[in-house]
Amino acid sequence: MNTTNDLHIDHPAIAVAGRVLFTLIFFLSGITHFTDIDGYVALMPEAIPGRIFWVLISGVVELVGATMILLNRWPRLGAWLIVLFLIPVTITVHGVDMVANPDERMRQIQLSFFLKGLTMTGAALLITQLGVSAKPGQP
Repeated sequence: MNTTNDLHIDHPAIAVAGRVLFTLIFFLSGITHFTDIDGYVALMPEAIPGRIFWVLISGVVELVGATMILLNRWPRLGAWLIVLFLIPVTITVHGVDMVANPDERMRQIQLSFFLKGLTMTGAALLITQLGVSAKPGQP
């Protein structure tokens, strides 16, 4: 038992499973940023200039960040990329729609997406500080 630190992974497979589960949504979303560009553009407020550009850039950021975390190659940097993606998306897409959508049901759905974005941001921020190594004390 590790008494000097509160982070100790007894089963390295759990760390791998956690990386896979955390990054899965970013891989799927990142891919669909290229296969459904118009769908993602439609989600963004019209006041944002260069929406196609931002959809493509955010897809790249998601895929690169998720790959770095999943493969444990500069995972802290990868997590910062995910944070960089999540903050504006959570606010501009889900935050705006959760207060501005005329449909009450859609506002509730967007509230759920907004909270999910905050939760994923929190998890990514933890990775920026703790890394994802299965070995205690490793970055």
